[in-house]
Amino acid sequence: MIRSYSELIRLNTFEERYEYLKLKGSVGKSTFGFDRYINQQFYRSAQWKNIRNHVIARDQGLDLAFQGYEIYDRIIIHHMNPMSVEDIEHGDNDILNPEFLICTTHKTHNAIHYGDKNLLALPFVERNLNDTKLW
Repeated sequence: MIRSYSELIRLNTFEERYEYLKLKGSVGKSTFGFDRYINQQFYRSAQWKNIRNHVIARDQGLDLAFQGYEIYDRIIIHHMNPMSVEDIEHGDNDILNPEFLICTTHKTHNAIHYGDKNLLALPFVERNLNDTKLW
């Protein structure tokens, strides 16, 4: 299944967007293994930094581009379709295409990769005067 930004933003809830993106991976499963230096070079490139800034601006710094889920910490740009060493080596245009990238928090990124909804941040609950009692 190819995931895209155009399809993702049509989903009406944060949970639906998470379900659309989750990969059901496992902890400790190697993505790049000994070739990790390849993706680290990619993430330091000027091309990546430019597209990263574009995606952050497009998504307004929101987790999964969803209103009410502002990111106040480091923003991670998630590849909706996992990339491989071959994608980087052969210069696959999709790894730099904003149609396949989305802003996430670290917790949301881990939840997507490990398929664990419990890792997601809880939605903000606005408090009002006198809405709780201390006893």
